[in-house]
Amino acid sequence: MSGLDVAYGRAQALFGVDLWAPGGSLVCVMGRNGVGKTTLLKAIMGVLPAKKGKIEFGDRDITRLKTHERVRLGLGYVPQGHETFPQLTVWENLQVALEASPGGGDKSAVDEALDLFPALPPLLRRRAGFLSGGQQQQLAIARALVTRPKMLLLDEPTEGIQPSIILEIEAAIERLHSELGLAILLVEQYLELALRIADRFVILDAGEVARAGERADLQDESVHRLLAV
Repeated sequence: MSGLDVAYGRAQALFGVDLWAPGGSLVCVMGRNGVGKTTLLKAIMGVLPAKKGKIEFGDRDITRLKTHERVRLGLGYVPQGHETFPQLTVWENLQVALEASPGGGDKSAVDEALDLFPALPPLLRRRAGFLSGGQQQQLAIARALVTRPKMLLLDEPTEGIQPSIILEIEAAIERLHSELGLAILLVEQYLELALRIADRFVILDAGEVARAGERADLQDESVHRLLAV
């Protein structure tokens, strides 16, 4: 994307944001609370309109496409707070995603998604609203994967999750990236996690790109100052 401006009414949230995520890469979007990270993902997905600038996916300009059109092109999105369907079972949540996939989806995609999260198969008949926060987050990621995305957008998937589940989610993200070659744009607060798994990073500050670079650059003290609360 290039020169992206996004506003909530008269209040502008993003200012001229440039971001490059090469195919198959894992890019961490970082920054303090309220700097525009979630807004950025929503703009990429078309949940929020771009006031100015261009968003490209592959060789396609998607700036004016609707959200469902972007999903059909291969964007998958897991918003902050998991947002599963609480009255539906785990299995039904996955089936909803499958039915919404292009061409009705591929049933094997459900098995592949469940294979990433061993805790979910025993819970297939349980309503999502009765899952723990960590289990709901795993379900939300699995549901997004059922559509077989070319790029996955994850908004703070480890926020408020117990440490054991964080490790499982991190392992799944690493597997998707390293073994399956899935491009991932990950909003993440934890520098330690970014240091372990990111290829590249972008740090936002007050709605602008304050720093961008390769994983090795995350060791720089100036990066730490930008992330300090």
